[in-house]
Amino acid sequence: MSAPERIPPRSVTTAEALAGLLAEGELTVRGRIREASNAALYCTVARDGREAACVYKPVAGEQPLWDFPDGTLAQREVAAHAVSEATGWGLVPPTVLRDGPYGEGMVQLWIEITPEAELLALVDAEEPGPGWKAVGLAEVGEGRTALLVHADDARLRRLAVLDAVINNADRKGGHLLPADGLLYGIDHGVSFHTENKLRTLLWGWAGEPLTAEAVRVLGTLREALADGGGLAARLASLITAAEIDATRARVDTLLATGTHPEPGGEWPAIPWPPV
Repeated sequence: MSAPERIPPRSVTTAEALAGLLAEGELTVRGRIREASNAALYCTVARDGREAACVYKPVAGEQPLWDFPDGTLAQREVAAHAVSEATGWGLVPPTVLRDGPYGEGMVQLWIEITPEAELLALVDAEEPGPGWKAVGLAEVGEGRTALLVHADDARLRRLAVLDAVINNADRKGGHLLPADGLLYGIDHGVSFHTENKLRTLLWGWAGEPLTAEAVRVLGTLREALADGGGLAARLASLITAAEIDATRARVDTLLATGTHPEPGGEWPAIPWPPV
């Protein structure tokens, strides 16, 4: 018997097949990702001679959080993918909500990281060098501090806009996956809260004007999120009406100010641990 065909992560011609594979293929657990705070299982999914590696996060394995309703993280991950697709940037790997060996959960395409230049760094300097943006000072032990910086990278900047829209409370360095020149963001379970909870390592553009591309994309999102819009209808099955309204309001604010958001002060601006 021939080996199953592996499907690449992003291709217009395979998008429909990949969605069907993730949603309806036979899901087989291969191991557990022990670094994850919630149950995260490394799996394969196979259907009609095709196979892909994926991550399965069952709702039953979610740890209770004081500020998010129980049993909603998987839906928020799928909602983040829906918003990402509406931007056209493809920043979140294909993600579906489906049944699995341990009940309903989120299933997301596994992304193999391709080594490339660093996106984040700690430097012994007061200002970032060329090609870098400053995040802030970080303690590195023995009373010493270093400047945390991230690359002045267009892919990261798009992700910073997406995070502002979905109100991502946990953009850590380990959630950035470069692959074949593309960049993916993962772990969006603590997103879409109605209160401002944006926590990220991508503050380097805070207060700076949005790019013309970002303004255009946000205008498209505004239309898609309007009553009767396709994205609004998709999100209605995943998050609450109040959370959809808050998402609309964040898009409106970004367009009204024309700038990247700045830390609000009422919530820690940088996630911990940062990686």
